[in-house]
Amino acid sequence: MARSRSRIDKTPFQTEILDLSHDGRGVARREGEGGKVTFITGALPGETVMAEQSAKSRHFDEARTVQVLVASEHRVQPRCAHFGVCAGCVLQHLAEDQQIIAKQRVLMDNLQRIGHVSPGQVLPALVGDSWGYRRKGRFSVRRVEKKDKTLVGFRELDPRFVADISQCHTVIPQIGDKVSLLAGFIESLEGKRDIPQVEFIAGDAAIALTVRHLQPMSEADKAAWTAFGQQHGFAIYLQPGGNESVHPLWPEAGAELSFRLAPWDVELVFRPLDFIQVNAKLNVAMIERALALLDAQPGERVLDLFCGLGNFTLPLARGVAHVVGVEGDAGLVARARENAQRNGLDNAEFFAADLTQDQRNTPWMRQGFDKLLLDPPRSGAIDVLQQLPLEQFKRIVYVSCHPGSLARDAGYLVNERGFTLVSAGAMDMFPHTAHVESIAVFEKR
Repeated sequence: MARSRSRIDKTPFQTEILDLSHDGRGVARREGEGGKVTFITGALPGETVMAEQSAKSRHFDEARTVQVLVASEHRVQPRCAHFGVCAGCVLQHLAEDQQIIAKQRVLMDNLQRIGHVSPGQVLPALVGDSWGYRRKGRFSVRRVEKKDKTLVGFRELDPRFVADISQCHTVIPQIGDKVSLLAGFIESLEGKRDIPQVEFIAGDAAIALTVRHLQPMSEADKAAWTAFGQQHGFAIYLQPGGNESVHPLWPEAGAELSFRLAPWDVELVFRPLDFIQVNAKLNVAMIERALALLDAQPGERVLDLFCGLGNFTLPLARGVAHVVGVEGDAGLVARARENAQRNGLDNAEFFAADLTQDQRNTPWMRQGFDKLLLDPPRSGAIDVLQQLPLEQFKRIVYVSCHPGSLARDAGYLVNERGFTLVSAGAMDMFPHTAHVESIAVFEKR
């Protein structure tokens, strides 16, 4: 939707907040504007606020809260000093127990509005640690000449800018407490203007920083990064180009990055830019729930689509006859195979395949299965669902990171392919953000 900033009326206006949008903003209908919908940053349902318009379009306006006149009973003081500027967390002003209720409501609304389906049962929301949970992410880096300093942080609500943060409470403390330290260190480098981002990822015993640099890094800067890693306990990787260019600086052989899934006695090894679930404790709880809902039996064969490193595949392999994992990233597939071998699992098989393309003649597609588990990206799984012989699956468990694509795919399974949506529920993988992780169970009618 195109937005115009040329016709914005900056005069503060008073309005009542009716609902919370999927991205965590208050929803109002302005009197005198024909009841036009306005999305208001920093406002909660039930509140009366003074707001200032920030963007205007034909169908809706956008605004920010400048004063709360009547506060919601669920409003709390944000823990982070950067709340309202940094876009990393937009729900810190809402009580934690209400955040997951709001996310559950977003999920159910999407299922009904987009998929025209409702679950037979709403699963209890899955929650875990709400602070210091984030073990993977990407900090933007920008040298701001007017401020004569280097900024390290997430994007602001206006994504053109990098938030000037000193600390992040949602990132694991080993990194979140050192944001200002990292910014000061980069400011001291010769190539400080050539670094657009630093990615972080943490295993159980090692933390890696991957430094993207647009120009060749000087030997002095390499030595400085090495010393920084040694002093603060970070493995340092450099990325001069695409993902394939990533290589270790210190230690020279790289760090062994891994995490254990203790309930299944499984260890997953990964590389610095690999996808892993950001919330370690919630990930274990999510796997436990997914496997319980799938209810795969010792003699059954299971298909795991969008399997990544084997996050679900290898725990599944502990209890079934055979499991096949399929993933589009060939590097992740190679690591999944290595992880299966590392854990002594010879009943897990992996294939690399682009699941948005025609896979009907591939060997894995022609195998017979009893149950299906899938954890697709934000775009969902409609392409592969339309190709699968779905009648073979007694049960499907769908883990989703986007309620809209889940709702679309649920509508397809229920309304076109004869499945019943048995249950669905939200999981708080990203507390204090508007991100909605969810899980749904389908059975053949």
